[in-house]
Amino acid sequence: MSATIQIPPSRFHWAIARAGFDFDEFLRKNERVKSWVDNKAQPTVRQLEDFAKKVYIPFGYLFLPEPPKEQMPIPFFRTGKHNEKEEVSLNVRDTVSLLKYRQDWLSEYLAEQEEAALPFVGKFGLGDAPEAIASDMRQVLGLEGGWASHQANWTDAKTLLTRKIEDLGIVVVFNSIVENNTHRKLEVKECRGFVLVDAYVPFLFVNNADSKSAQMFTLAHELAHVWTGKSAGFDAQKMLPANDPMEQLCDQVAAGFLAPPLFTEFWKEKPDIFSAARHFKVSPIVAARRALDLGFMTKPEYFGFYRNYIAEEHHKKLHQSQGGDGLSNLKVRIGLPFMARLNAALKNGQISYKDAYRLSGLKGETYQKLVNKLHL
Repeated sequence: MSATIQIPPSRFHWAIARAGFDFDEFLRKNERVKSWVDNKAQPTVRQLEDFAKKVYIPFGYLFLPEPPKEQMPIPFFRTGKHNEKEEVSLNVRDTVSLLKYRQDWLSEYLAEQEEAALPFVGKFGLGDAPEAIASDMRQVLGLEGGWASHQANWTDAKTLLTRKIEDLGIVVVFNSIVENNTHRKLEVKECRGFVLVDAYVPFLFVNNADSKSAQMFTLAHELAHVWTGKSAGFDAQKMLPANDPMEQLCDQVAAGFLAPPLFTEFWKEKPDIFSAARHFKVSPIVAARRALDLGFMTKPEYFGFYRNYIAEEHHKKLHQSQGGDGLSNLKVRIGLPFMARLNAALKNGQISYKDAYRLSGLKGETYQKLVNKLHL
């Protein structure tokens, strides 16, 4: 018979709450855990390991004298709310921690290779004009004003923008779950995206569960954070910024970057949201936001348009097929620049296979298949 371990019942309360589960419902589905909470039995090491996996907690946390005080490494802003340190779900927190872990390794690796810091990180601040920041972003990326209008559709525009960003050495991650766990979804209403700013390798995260047309705005907003040197996460409800000066600036930069001054000229000729969206290859919501910012729409008109558009997008999503190429999904979940650097370090003997698997979240055959697909 395996030896059991004494764990305070309060630790189980904490671990279950931390994972975001309803306590009573969790105990109904896990009678063994209920017996531990009621002090009618004690768990074995193996049972505790299984419990830790169920509640997404590091095994060692269960043995600490007190539960650790876990803090987000970045502020997380909410539209219409003043408290930037408001609690976020464990799924969001774990996703931020995972990317921060990868970023810390890659930033240190690049510094050891004596690579130069990126000159555009933190180049501007709160005192600078949104138009100047947006213009500099386009210049550094090699994109002319109205660049998106030359693309066949918004998908091509998003692909081009992502490639241009990655060419600068920035890691772009598109995902809607925690790493590769399909049971741990990231809700758009809580997290539209976040950015981890770093002098050597910023990381941009976009929630892939968001409407495809809205992801362009998130990309541009996060890129503005890189240019202003401030990490942050955001929900951007109704495509509006939180009550924070930096969030508002980055929102204005994003709108100007995607729908440049030519928007006014276009609107005077054809004052129609969908026509503007098609021309500039942006989401109709972004076009509506730009029209609102420039005084071409009232707030009630904007909110009415937003509600109707989101309802239509939701209906379309319910009738779309899911899935896709598994390796392509892994590529966007990890980010091409990160995977390329990681595999280069592995080839040069600077890290072990074990380290490469741990950092990528992939194992043996899957890792090699992705490397082959990416021609690394």
